[in-house]
Amino acid sequence: MATLPKEVLRNMIVDGDLKTVNDLHTYLKEMFKDALQEMLEAELEVELGYVKGDKKNKNTDNRRNGTTKKTVSTRFGEIELDIPRDRNGEFEPVVVPKHTRDISGIEEQIISLYARGMSTRDIHDQVKDLYGIEVSADMVSKITDKIIPQINEWKNRPLEPVYPFIFLDAIHYKVREDGQIKNKAAYVVLGVTLDGFKDILGIWIGETESSKFWLGVLNDLKNRGVEDVLIFSVDGLTGLKEAIQAAYPNAEIQRCIIHQLRNSFKYVSYKDLREFANDFKEVYKAVNEEEGYQKLLDLEEKWGKKYPYAIKSWDMNWDVLSPFFKYPIEIRKIMYTTNIIEGLHRQFRKVTKTKSVFPTDLSLEKMLYLASQNVMKKWTQRYRNWDSILNQLMIFFEGRVEQYL
Repeated sequence: MATLPKEVLRNMIVDGDLKTVNDLHTYLKEMFKDALQEMLEAELEVELGYVKGDKKNKNTDNRRNGTTKKTVSTRFGEIELDIPRDRNGEFEPVVVPKHTRDISGIEEQIISLYARGMSTRDIHDQVKDLYGIEVSADMVSKITDKIIPQINEWKNRPLEPVYPFIFLDAIHYKVREDGQIKNKAAYVVLGVTLDGFKDILGIWIGETESSKFWLGVLNDLKNRGVEDVLIFSVDGLTGLKEAIQAAYPNAEIQRCIIHQLRNSFKYVSYKDLREFANDFKEVYKAVNEEEGYQKLLDLEEKWGKKYPYAIKSWDMNWDVLSPFFKYPIEIRKIMYTTNIIEGLHRQFRKVTKTKSVFPTDLSLEKMLYLASQNVMKKWTQRYRNWDSILNQLMIFFEGRVEQYL
């Protein structure tokens, strides 16, 4: 866009007697109002086909029919305009559309601020400072409600027929429901496509963890087109293993090693923690399952009497902790931890930290949806060495990938 010549700017400063920033803002506001008014008049002129007062060139039965006062919100604050009318009621202004009271782009600004986790009070203060417009909590809610159709479209969009990796985990919030504050979980499903890119497949708000709930989530994925999943990487969520086995019986289930370690650390004294953690590296860094299980037995001999449950939980869940051993290091690095989804949860916590309690499930869903869209914009790189990883997966899961490439 070209800038105004210095001479024009200097004349503007002199003519407007501009001495302060506020003077400039007021001057620009009036200029903006005048420009808008002229644009409206020019639109009607084009619509009617003749200039006001030029009856010689009038070739229409339609004509001007006065104006209507209308106050609109702009980036310069509220401005009162005289909207021109035509006798036949056919004129549809473009610059200030009918039924539109906001031409500032302020709704997009509010949604953007909401997506960053700003409180209603902070949004009110910032919008008032920038635009001189009062924005109530109810108005913020109504504006952000406009993204509900987008959320529903996103939640029901078709998915890929096969995903090499899917990660499942939950993050917990407090939500008001029926006059009570309840603990709710946002169940997040994140997939890696055959092209090696990450994608959030969905977010479900629920109250209880159970195989029935998780089966509903997985069946939703199936209904949206997911026919096969090679490897699920999960935390030890209640009922999840059973639901996966019911919905995708051929999938490999890998429990997150890092989660399992943290659960074990709960039972270990702080003074022993460093040594205990170093010893456990020998288990999950082993070259194969046999060596890994032997290292676990060695750990049990050393620590079993002092911390029996810390060791026992590994033995009890070995069937879902050990699958990664059969794969090469590139695949192991992806599947043996849900750190990828924990990174997403950290972003969620950033934008929700101002909310101790959400008023509804929908308000939580709106904020997590907006946050997830912002996160996914940054996921532009696929996994390193993906071609090699995919070729190895095609060997391990023969016949389950090729047809979709």
